Amino acid sequence: MKSSNNLRLMTRVIVAICGICLIGVLFVPMWRIELNAPQYPEGLSLAIHANGIKGDVAIINGLNHYIGMKTLHSEDFIEFTVLPYIVTLFALLFFAVALLNKRKMLNAAFFSFVAFGVIAMVDFWKWEYDYGHNLDPHAAIVVPGMAYQPPLIGFKQLLNFGAYSIPDIGGWLFIACGAALLFCFVLELKNVYRLRTLNGQLLLLLLPALLLTSCSPAPIPIKIGVDNCDYCRMTISDPRFGAELLISTGKAYKFDDIVCLNAFSKSLDKDKVKNATAYFTDFSGSHSLVEAKSSLLLKSKELKCPMNGHLAAFSNQDSLDFAMATFHGEQTSWEKIY
Repeated sequence: MKSSNNLRLMTRVIVAICGICLIGVLFVPMWRIELNAPQYPEGLSLAIHANGIKGDVAIINGLNHYIGMKTLHSEDFIEFTVLPYIVTLFALLFFAVALLNKRKMLNAAFFSFVAFGVIAMVDFWKWEYDYGHNLDPHAAIVVPGMAYQPPLIGFKQLLNFGAYSIPDIGGWLFIACGAALLFCFVLELKNVYRLRTLNGQLLLLLLPALLLTSCSPAPIPIKIGVDNCDYCRMTISDPRFGAELLISTGKAYKFDDIVCLNAFSKSLDKDKVKNATAYFTDFSGSHSLVEAKSSLLLKSKELKCPMNGHLAAFSNQDSLDFAMATFHGEQTSWEKIY
């Protein structure tokens, strides 16, 4: 009879895979901060690895000099010295759990890994706070009361720059490992205490879907009268005709007209566009964002669009048919016009 202190084979396999994933973290970026402004339409980015910062570091340091921020250098952060060792130790710990087959070791690995994740995010926030608030008072550009702390995760407007902060490949691997360890912890808890309300096999089937859902970026609502079109730079003022291009990192480009989105996407790198998702504002109802591939489009010269695109999007056929009674035109689709 299997001892209650031993692990299921499935648990040991999952934990071993987590160890392999952590080894992979050492070779890919863990976090990404992207900056977008009219003078940099392709954007600037910082890729934070376990052992340093890469990307457009020199350009960003030059811009930071004007607003009084300290320059970024990997050697200034002790985290980049110790982090590779910490990641390696966790990988070895996961391999030990799988090899030694002890539930207490799994519990220790799970709780220590969660604690490390919390400490790491707090340290990252403090790092951003220090660089965003401790400014040189004699800088060339001083805006009273202004701080330049990037968001911990998500989007934040910093003067004319839009700042996006989101996990990169290594970060998502960390999140996946945490979720997998949580699954194993609960699965083994069920084995010990016979929690019949929890079906381990069902959780195993749902886990990949949950991970994919958590990793999928969602469109960011357009702020009418506040956001500017990323192509023509005009303020987005009509809630019926907005559009958005969401790339895989979670960065969102917003537009006042579908034709602006179309023109902007042609100026981007093909790989970036290939992994992007386009959204259109629903002409009717609450004007929510609808994925372009599932939208129904009405093309009519009677539509007074901001940039004369003569296109409106609808989430369902009834809404489109109702609008066609007023704005005479023809039904089309994104695939036909793109």
